[in-house]
Amino acid sequence: MTFSLEALRRWPDVEAPDLVATDAADRLILDESAAARADVAAGAVTVIGDAYGALTLASAAEGGRSIRVHQDPLAGEHALAANAERFGLGGTFASRGLDADLVRDARVVLVRLPRSLEALRDIVGLVAAHASPEVVVFAGGRVKHMSPTMNDVLREGFDRIDVTHARQKSRVLIARGPHDGHDPLPRAERHGALTVCALGGVFAGTSIDIGTRFLLEHLPSQIPGSEAVDLACGTGVVAAALALRHPQLHVYACDQSAAAVTSARATATANGVADRVEVVRDDMLSARADASASFIALNPPFHSGAAVHEGIAPRLFVDAARVLRPSAELWTVWNSALRYRAALERLVGPTRQIARNAKFTVTVSTRR
Repeated sequence: MTFSLEALRRWPDVEAPDLVATDAADRLILDESAAARADVAAGAVTVIGDAYGALTLASAAEGGRSIRVHQDPLAGEHALAANAERFGLGGTFASRGLDADLVRDARVVLVRLPRSLEALRDIVGLVAAHASPEVVVFAGGRVKHMSPTMNDVLREGFDRIDVTHARQKSRVLIARGPHDGHDPLPRAERHGALTVCALGGVFAGTSIDIGTRFLLEHLPSQIPGSEAVDLACGTGVVAAALALRHPQLHVYACDQSAAAVTSARATATANGVADRVEVVRDDMLSARADASASFIALNPPFHSGAAVHEGIAPRLFVDAARVLRPSAELWTVWNSALRYRAALERLVGPTRQIARNAKFTVTVSTRR
């Protein structure tokens, strides 16, 4: 099958008519970087933040090989692999963590700009520390998600920043002259008895978001069995709190975000419960067997990239139901405007409201 950006799919991530696998920003990054990519040897191109493979596979289709790629969501990695297989481009790239090996001696780095300035700061520091001194960074995005402060963050690690003309409501920042690089490390903040650690870009950062706070206030005083699951764990706040409250408990925490997993492990360590909190990078609970959990806590995300979509949380409800034992419980906090109770009743089992305030609802659903 001949490669085309239009034929890319998001699968296995959520697919819908209003959710795209590529956009004008990808095309602009590819056009602006074409000459630079054509002028470097195999292994000299790195791609960061490629949602579903547009940047990686377009580069590979033009002859690029040994491309190093970092995608924070695991669903993005799976989509890239599936798209590569469809187009016969397997073996042209390698997925890596956000570490020195990702960018070491890279001459061209393609970046989809993250919305978080702290996430961008982590990328800038890493590239400036380990890429070639001649590296050129092409960082692009949709204009509505960009800000002048992004230029300032790039200047923290590069001497020269050029800005392209906007095209189809997209723009690219081109950075040269790396300096003052550093490896990304989780930041930490104390909240009463709990320390929260976070890399840039993880939801809520080192704070505790108000939905999670509300869930923590209403979790049960007794947890059945010896294990609890923190699904979509983010920075690991719920996992660490459960482990601190229940010294006999082992907590299995998972998230598809690589940055969240690193952050949750750091949070567990900072709170002295790393020996009882297992953090796994997983798309939902795919690594767990059916009927293997007695208790699951969930604060479901409702963003897919920059898009808000109602189809994300129900996928998590379905997998939670699969993993729960009969009569076991799913405790969920959700924005009341999203009205998830009917979906929880249908997909998991009988659901009752535990608490509700001006914005959030906490429910418990019992597995049929």
